[in-house]
Amino acid sequence: MERTPHITTGQLPARSRTLNVIRPDAYADSVALMRAAGQLSALPGIEAASLVMATGTNLRILAEARLLTPEGEAARPADLLIALRGSEDAVERAVAAVHGLLEQPAQVAAPGAEFGEPAPRALTEADPATGLALISTPGPYAAAEALKALRHGLHAFVFSDNVPLDQEIRLKQEAHRLGLLAMGPDCGTALIDGVPLGFANALRTGRIGLIGASGTGLQQVSCLLDAAGEGVRQMIGTGGRDLSAEVGGRTTLDAFELLDADPGCALILLVSKPPDPRVAARVLARAERAGKPVVAAFLGAERQVRGAQVSVVGDLRGAADEAVRALGGTPPPAWTPPTVARTPGGHLRALYAGGTFAYETRHLLPDAVGAIGPYVPGRAVTFPAEHVVLDLGDDAYTAGRPHPMIDPTVRAAHLRAALTDPGTGAVVLDVVLGHGAGPDPVAPLAAEIDQVPARQRPPVIGFVVGTDRDPQDATAQRALLEDAGVLLAPTSTDAARWAAGLVSGAPQHAGGAHLLTSTARRS
Repeated sequence: MERTPHITTGQLPARSRTLNVIRPDAYADSVALMRAAGQLSALPGIEAASLVMATGTNLRILAEARLLTPEGEAARPADLLIALRGSEDAVERAVAAVHGLLEQPAQVAAPGAEFGEPAPRALTEADPATGLALISTPGPYAAAEALKALRHGLHAFVFSDNVPLDQEIRLKQEAHRLGLLAMGPDCGTALIDGVPLGFANALRTGRIGLIGASGTGLQQVSCLLDAAGEGVRQMIGTGGRDLSAEVGGRTTLDAFELLDADPGCALILLVSKPPDPRVAARVLARAERAGKPVVAAFLGAERQVRGAQVSVVGDLRGAADEAVRALGGTPPPAWTPPTVARTPGGHLRALYAGGTFAYETRHLLPDAVGAIGPYVPGRAVTFPAEHVVLDLGDDAYTAGRPHPMIDPTVRAAHLRAALTDPGTGAVVLDVVLGHGAGPDPVAPLAAEIDQVPARQRPPVIGFVVGTDRDPQDATAQRALLEDAGVLLAPTSTDAARWAAGLVSGAPQHAGGAHLLTSTARRS
């Protein structure tokens, strides 16, 4: 039985109040928490808001962000911790609003409710015909719930992060023994039998099976395939550690077996940051025995062809092109960016919501990339005199806040600093659409850009990951970017190479695929 929530107040800076609300033994889904935190952060007078389960990792993040009170330190992993900082009146308003926001997910009818069917309250009540369980509990409990799902004959999609490595290994061993998939932990994207899980886009149904340890990488490649007229048969996320030496690619190999045996799958495409070399060799050896073409996109890898029908590429645009080519199609023609003015000696500020895009860009600037320390909400952002490529979805930058695909606060602060820094030579932004993402992701970025006169700001390069069937509409979002003065690139790869040319003095030619951006349509 849930105990009555109580409120604690910590040391108060001048004109500001820091407050913790603890709801003992009250679990809430992480996506619901992120959205509620985003709504609270938007309230006037609120400097920072975070809603998290009180795991050790989350408490450390809140402490670094100066959002944890001494009383809040006593919260247990099963407790929901609400951390607020702002003016006295704003905090009071947030406290009054927070409970209603947390109740909103419970008001949404569960699948089947409209037919009078009771929603399952536990895995033991789930219909095995469902086929899959989505696990989004706090990390310390996620593996146990996923094991229950597997033993009830369900594939497990584990959205939860902070799952110990030894538990992930055990979970995937059990899934393999039972002939099921353990997707995750920390699996952000999948599309199973047409059902999107986590952050995923509205895609054509088709003949390509995707497997990926990279969520935004899968989104970029799948959207490029969609734009080229191809469709997705299945998209199986594995979690970011699957291709590590410790995990050994267990889910990747199990997913490969399922897709290779599926007659409706004509090609398998793998997407990952560089895997452990021995695990990569194992995966590629299996790929060479496949009965269909395979494209392996290992970011940063040298291009190579293995056997009769296995290709290895090193970037996301190249992965989509290679898949289209392997299926007998013609990839989109090469794209050349327009020539724009550049700032001599200026530095790159790549401010990504997707970690895969940050990695891809770092690969394209291997000898000239720097990074800055964690951003703390409420403090000014400053950049060093070097190139900066950031994954602003990383815990170090969100500091307990929602992911930037949901809440733009942290990225807006970095964009503001980049636009007004005289050392900035070019800015790069990704806009990721789809289920789970914010309803209008361009609007807060455009608002920051509009604050700086066009003649005074550096070139801002942007790209959109999405389709016109996504709730946000990719065409509409591209048009909003262009109206704000953003230079549109068709893909993450093109954007990174274009920006690298602007800050390095290299010829401004990105090469590669050309998609129908709003610039192309209007010309």
